[in-house]
Amino acid sequence: MNNGFILIDKPSGITSHDAVDIIRKKFSTKKVGHSGTLDPFATGLLILGINKGTRLLEYLQHQSKKYYVKAELGIITDTYDITGEIKEKNQVQKEHINKLEEVILSFKGKYLQVPPMYSARKYNGKRLFELARQGKIIKMPPKEVEIYSIENIKIFENGVFEFECEVSSGTYIRSLIMDIGYKLNTGAVTTELRRLKIGSIKVDDAVTLEKMSEKDIIPMFEMLSFPAAYLNEKGKQRALNGNHIFLEHIEQYDTFKKGDKVSLIDKEKNLIAIAIAERNSKFLKTLEEHERNERIFKIKKVFK
Repeated sequence: MNNGFILIDKPSGITSHDAVDIIRKKFSTKKVGHSGTLDPFATGLLILGINKGTRLLEYLQHQSKKYYVKAELGIITDTYDITGEIKEKNQVQKEHINKLEEVILSFKGKYLQVPPMYSARKYNGKRLFELARQGKIIKMPPKEVEIYSIENIKIFENGVFEFECEVSSGTYIRSLIMDIGYKLNTGAVTTELRRLKIGSIKVDDAVTLEKMSEKDIIPMFEMLSFPAAYLNEKGKQRALNGNHIFLEHIEQYDTFKKGDKVSLIDKEKNLIAIAIAERNSKFLKTLEEHERNERIFKIKKVFK
Protein backbone atom coordinates (compact mmCIF):
# COMPACT_ATOMS: atom_id res chain seq x y z
CA MET A 1 0.00 0.00 0.00
CA ASN A 2 1.23 3.48 -0.90
CA ASN A 3 1.25 5.83 2.09
CA GLY A 4 2.49 9.40 1.93
CA PHE A 5 2.14 12.54 -0.13
CA ILE A 6 2.44 13.62 -3.72
CA LEU A 7 3.08 17.19 -4.86
CA ILE A 8 1.05 18.09 -7.93
CA ASP A 9 1.44 21.09 -10.23
CA LYS A 10 -2.28 21.47 -10.94
CA PRO A 11 -3.19 22.69 -14.42
CA SER A 12 -5.90 25.25 -15.10
CA GLY A 13 -9.37 23.96 -15.89
CA ILE A 14 -9.78 21.23 -13.29
CA THR A 15 -10.89 21.37 -9.67
CA SER A 16 -8.85 20.15 -6.72
CA HIS A 17 -11.39 17.32 -6.39
CA ASP A 18 -10.76 16.35 -10.03
CA ALA A 19 -7.07 16.00 -9.17
CA VAL A 20 -7.99 13.82 -6.17
CA ASP A 21 -10.09 11.56 -8.43
CA ILE A 22 -7.20 11.18 -10.89
CA ILE A 23 -4.87 10.10 -8.06
CA ARG A 24 -7.49 7.67 -6.71
CA LYS A 25 -7.71 5.93 -10.07
CA LYS A 26 -3.95 6.01 -10.62
CA PHE A 27 -3.14 4.30 -7.29
CA SER A 28 -6.38 2.30 -6.93
CA THR A 29 -7.38 3.75 -3.58
CA LYS A 30 -10.28 5.81 -2.25
CA LYS A 31 -8.17 7.36 0.51
CA VAL A 32 -6.86 10.52 -1.13
CA GLY A 33 -7.29 14.09 0.10
CA HIS A 34 -5.75 17.53 -0.38
CA SER A 35 -4.34 20.10 2.04
CA GLY A 36 -6.20 23.09 0.59
CA THR A 37 -8.44 23.89 -2.37
CA LEU A 38 -7.04 25.61 -5.46
CA ASP A 39 -9.47 27.44 -7.75
CA PRO A 40 -10.30 25.62 -11.03
CA PHE A 41 -8.83 28.43 -13.17
CA ALA A 42 -5.68 28.59 -10.99
CA THR A 43 -2.52 26.54 -11.39
CA GLY A 44 0.25 25.49 -9.05
CA LEU A 45 1.05 23.52 -5.95
CA LEU A 46 -1.50 21.05 -4.62
CA ILE A 47 -0.45 18.71 -1.81
CA LEU A 48 -2.28 15.37 -1.87
CA GLY A 49 -2.24 12.79 0.92
CA ILE A 50 -2.52 9.12 -0.04
CA ASN A 51 -3.90 6.44 2.32
CA LYS A 52 -2.33 7.06 5.76
CA GLY A 53 -0.99 10.36 4.46
CA THR A 54 -4.55 11.75 4.60
CA ARG A 55 -4.33 11.63 8.40
CA LEU A 56 -1.51 14.17 8.33
CA LEU A 57 -3.20 16.74 6.05
CA GLU A 58 -4.49 18.63 9.10
CA TYR A 59 -0.89 19.55 9.96
CA LEU A 60 -0.36 21.13 6.52
CA GLN A 61 -3.64 23.00 6.07
CA HIS A 62 -2.83 26.04 8.19
CA GLN A 63 0.57 26.91 6.75
CA SER A 64 1.23 30.15 4.89
CA LYS A 65 0.85 30.18 1.11
CA LYS A 66 2.64 32.11 -1.63
CA TYR A 67 1.03 33.10 -4.94
CA TYR A 68 1.73 34.83 -8.21
CA VAL A 69 -1.29 36.84 -9.35
CA LYS A 70 -2.08 38.83 -12.47
CA ALA A 71 -5.07 41.17 -12.50
CA GLU A 72 -6.79 43.98 -14.34
CA LEU A 73 -8.39 47.18 -13.07
CA GLY A 74 -11.83 48.34 -14.20
CA ILE A 75 -13.64 44.99 -14.35
CA ILE A 76 -15.93 43.43 -11.74
CA THR A 77 -17.24 39.86 -12.08
CA ASP A 78 -19.47 37.75 -9.85
CA THR A 79 -16.64 35.28 -9.15
CA TYR A 80 -13.91 37.96 -8.75
CA ASP A 81 -11.94 36.20 -11.52
CA ILE A 82 -11.99 36.45 -15.30
CA THR A 83 -14.07 33.26 -15.69
CA GLY A 84 -17.12 34.89 -14.10
CA GLU A 85 -19.94 37.00 -15.48
CA ILE A 86 -18.94 40.64 -15.94
CA LYS A 87 -21.09 42.87 -13.72
CA GLU A 88 -19.34 46.21 -14.25
CA LYS A 89 -16.79 47.84 -16.53
CA ASN A 90 -15.24 51.09 -15.30
CA GLN A 91 -12.90 53.60 -16.87
CA VAL A 92 -9.30 53.37 -15.71
CA GLN A 93 -7.55 56.73 -15.54
CA LYS A 94 -3.87 57.59 -15.28
CA GLU A 95 -4.42 58.69 -11.68
CA HIS A 96 -5.54 55.13 -10.83
CA ILE A 97 -2.38 53.70 -12.39
CA ASN A 98 -0.22 56.18 -10.47
CA LYS A 99 -1.81 55.24 -7.13
CA LEU A 100 -1.93 51.48 -7.78
CA GLU A 101 1.39 50.42 -6.22
CA GLU A 102 0.71 52.41 -3.06
CA VAL A 103 -2.74 50.81 -2.77
CA ILE A 104 -1.39 47.29 -3.34
CA LEU A 105 1.23 47.73 -0.60
CA SER A 106 -1.38 49.20 1.79
CA PHE A 107 -2.81 45.69 2.20
CA LYS A 108 0.35 44.32 3.83
CA GLY A 109 -0.43 43.19 7.35
CA LYS A 110 -3.74 42.08 8.85
CA TYR A 111 -7.11 43.09 7.46
CA LEU A 112 -10.73 41.91 7.44
CA GLN A 113 -11.55 40.08 4.21
CA VAL A 114 -14.90 38.86 2.89
CA PRO A 115 -14.61 35.57 0.95
CA PRO A 116 -15.92 35.50 -2.64
CA MET A 117 -19.54 34.39 -3.13
CA TYR A 118 -18.16 31.67 -5.41
CA SER A 119 -15.74 29.83 -3.13
CA ALA A 120 -15.26 26.49 -1.37
CA ARG A 121 -16.11 27.95 2.05
CA LYS A 122 -19.05 26.19 3.68
CA TYR A 123 -22.33 27.66 4.90
CA ASN A 124 -24.69 25.32 6.76
CA GLY A 125 -22.82 22.35 5.33
CA LYS A 126 -22.90 23.49 1.69
CA ARG A 127 -20.17 25.10 -0.42
CA LEU A 128 -20.74 28.77 -1.23
CA PHE A 129 -20.25 28.13 -4.96
CA GLU A 130 -22.99 25.48 -4.90
CA LEU A 131 -25.41 27.93 -3.28
CA ALA A 132 -24.39 30.72 -5.67
CA ARG A 133 -25.11 28.50 -8.68
CA GLN A 134 -28.60 27.97 -7.27
CA GLY A 135 -29.07 31.73 -7.11
CA LYS A 136 -28.66 31.81 -3.33
CA ILE A 137 -26.10 34.52 -2.60
CA ILE A 138 -24.74 34.26 0.93
CA LYS A 139 -22.72 37.19 2.26
CA MET A 140 -20.26 35.74 4.72
CA PRO A 141 -18.93 37.83 7.63
CA PRO A 142 -15.41 39.20 7.16
CA LYS A 143 -12.51 37.15 8.49
CA GLU A 144 -9.14 38.47 9.62
CA VAL A 145 -6.35 37.42 7.27
CA GLU A 146 -2.74 38.51 7.01
CA ILE A 147 -0.67 39.49 3.99
CA TYR A 148 2.91 38.73 5.05
CA SER A 149 4.67 40.09 1.98
CA ILE A 150 4.00 41.66 -1.42
CA GLU A 151 6.87 41.75 -3.90
CA ASN A 152 7.83 41.85 -7.59
CA ILE A 153 5.05 44.33 -8.40
CA LYS A 154 4.67 45.15 -12.10
CA ILE A 155 2.15 47.71 -13.35
CA PHE A 156 1.23 48.35 -16.99
CA GLU A 157 -0.39 51.41 -18.57
CA ASN A 158 -3.55 49.53 -19.56
CA GLY A 159 -4.42 48.76 -15.92
CA VAL A 160 -2.97 45.26 -15.89
CA PHE A 161 -0.77 44.50 -12.89
CA GLU A 162 0.94 41.54 -11.25
CA PHE A 163 2.79 40.66 -8.05
CA GLU A 164 3.76 37.83 -5.71
CA CYS A 165 2.42 37.63 -2.18
CA GLU A 166 2.73 35.37 0.85
CA VAL A 167 -0.44 35.15 2.90
CA SER A 168 -2.01 33.42 5.88
CA SER A 169 -4.10 30.29 5.41
CA GLY A 170 -7.67 31.13 4.43
CA THR A 171 -6.78 34.25 2.43
CA TYR A 172 -8.54 34.59 -0.92
CA ILE A 173 -6.34 36.24 -3.53
CA ARG A 174 -9.43 36.98 -5.68
CA SER A 175 -10.86 38.96 -2.76
CA LEU A 176 -7.54 40.75 -2.22
CA ILE A 177 -7.53 41.86 -5.87
CA MET A 178 -11.16 42.94 -5.64
CA ASP A 179 -10.41 44.93 -2.48
CA ILE A 180 -7.51 46.67 -4.25
CA GLY A 181 -9.91 47.60 -7.04
CA TYR A 182 -12.57 48.84 -4.61
CA LYS A 183 -10.01 51.05 -2.87
CA LEU A 184 -9.32 52.73 -6.22
CA ASN A 185 -13.06 52.94 -7.04
CA THR A 186 -12.51 51.00 -10.28
CA GLY A 187 -12.93 47.37 -9.27
CA ALA A 188 -10.44 44.72 -10.35
CA VAL A 189 -10.49 41.12 -11.49
CA THR A 190 -7.98 38.26 -11.19
CA THR A 191 -6.88 37.00 -14.61
CA GLU A 192 -4.14 34.55 -13.60
CA LEU A 193 -3.37 32.81 -10.31
CA ARG A 194 -0.59 30.38 -9.47
CA ARG A 195 0.28 28.90 -6.07
CA LEU A 196 4.05 28.89 -5.64
CA LYS A 197 4.50 27.60 -2.07
CA ILE A 198 2.73 26.03 0.89
CA GLY A 199 4.86 26.58 3.98
CA SER A 200 8.36 25.66 2.84
CA ILE A 201 7.18 23.32 0.05
CA LYS A 202 7.68 24.74 -3.46
CA VAL A 203 5.84 24.11 -6.71
CA ASP A 204 9.28 23.55 -8.29
CA ASP A 205 9.32 20.17 -6.51
CA ALA A 206 5.89 19.15 -7.85
CA VAL A 207 5.07 16.88 -10.80
CA THR A 208 2.32 17.06 -13.40
CA LEU A 209 -0.66 14.71 -13.22
CA GLU A 210 0.47 13.14 -16.49
CA LYS A 211 4.00 12.35 -15.30
CA MET A 212 3.35 11.29 -11.69
CA SER A 213 4.28 7.77 -10.59
CA GLU A 214 4.91 5.78 -7.41
CA LYS A 215 8.46 7.12 -7.21
CA ASP A 216 7.00 10.59 -6.64
CA ILE A 217 5.27 9.58 -3.40
CA ILE A 218 6.99 11.26 -0.44
CA PRO A 219 7.23 9.30 2.86
CA MET A 220 4.91 10.66 5.52
CA PHE A 221 7.39 11.98 8.08
CA GLU A 222 9.42 13.82 5.42
CA MET A 223 6.51 16.18 4.78
CA LEU A 224 6.19 17.22 8.39
CA SER A 225 8.21 20.11 9.78
CA PHE A 226 8.18 18.56 13.26
CA PRO A 227 11.40 17.49 14.99
CA ALA A 228 11.89 13.71 15.04
CA ALA A 229 12.70 11.15 17.72
CA TYR A 230 13.81 7.62 16.81
CA LEU A 231 12.41 4.75 18.85
CA ASN A 232 13.91 1.40 19.75
CA GLU A 233 11.80 -1.73 19.21
CA LYS A 234 10.23 -1.58 22.65
CA GLY A 235 9.37 2.09 22.15
CA LYS A 236 7.87 1.35 18.75
CA GLN A 237 5.53 -1.28 20.20
CA ARG A 238 4.50 1.04 23.03
CA ALA A 239 3.73 3.84 20.58
CA LEU A 240 1.74 1.51 18.31
CA ASN A 241 -0.35 0.54 21.33
CA GLY A 242 -0.92 4.20 22.19
CA ASN A 243 1.25 4.08 25.32
CA HIS A 244 3.38 7.06 26.29
CA ILE A 245 7.11 7.07 25.62
CA PHE A 246 9.79 7.18 28.33
CA LEU A 247 13.48 8.02 28.05
CA GLU A 248 14.48 4.35 27.76
CA HIS A 249 12.48 4.03 24.54
CA ILE A 250 14.39 6.71 22.60
CA GLU A 251 17.60 6.11 20.64
CA GLN A 252 18.12 9.49 18.89
CA TYR A 253 16.29 12.79 18.82
CA ASP A 254 16.26 16.25 17.27
CA THR A 255 16.06 19.45 19.27
CA PHE A 256 12.55 20.12 20.59
CA LYS A 257 10.77 22.11 23.28
CA LYS A 258 8.14 21.13 25.80
CA GLY A 259 4.76 21.23 24.08
CA ASP A 260 6.16 20.70 20.57
CA LYS A 261 4.65 18.13 18.22
CA VAL A 262 7.28 15.46 17.48
CA SER A 263 7.39 12.72 14.83
CA LEU A 264 8.18 9.31 16.36
CA ILE A 265 10.14 7.23 13.85
CA ASP A 266 11.30 3.59 13.83
CA LYS A 267 14.65 2.22 12.59
CA GLU A 268 13.25 1.81 9.05
CA LYS A 269 12.24 5.50 9.06
CA ASN A 270 8.53 4.72 9.19
CA LEU A 271 6.33 7.27 10.92
CA ILE A 272 4.90 5.49 13.97
CA ALA A 273 3.12 8.32 15.76
CA ILE A 274 2.77 12.05 16.36
CA ALA A 275 3.43 12.92 20.00
CA ILE A 276 3.56 15.94 22.28
CA ALA A 277 6.87 16.58 24.07
CA GLU A 278 6.59 16.78 27.86
CA ARG A 279 10.23 17.81 28.33
CA ASN A 280 12.74 19.99 26.48
CA SER A 281 15.27 17.93 24.53
CA LYS A 282 18.11 19.67 26.44
CA PHE A 283 16.75 18.20 29.67
CA LEU A 284 17.09 14.62 28.37
CA LYS A 285 20.85 14.63 28.90
CA THR A 286 20.30 15.56 32.53
CA LEU A 287 17.88 12.65 32.88
CA GLU A 288 20.43 10.30 31.31
CA GLU A 289 23.20 11.47 33.64
CA HIS A 290 21.00 10.90 36.69
CA GLU A 291 19.53 7.65 35.29
CA ARG A 292 15.99 8.99 35.62
CA ASN A 293 13.63 7.18 33.25
CA GLU A 294 10.88 9.80 33.03
CA ARG A 295 8.04 10.15 30.51
CA ILE A 296 9.08 12.22 27.49
CA PHE A 297 6.26 11.99 24.94
CA LYS A 298 2.50 11.83 25.16
CA ILE A 299 1.02 10.02 22.14
CA LYS A 300 -1.38 12.11 20.02
CA LYS A 301 -1.91 10.09 16.83
CA VAL A 302 -0.78 6.54 15.93
CA PHE A 303 -0.05 5.16 12.45
CA LYS A 304 -0.33 1.38 12.55
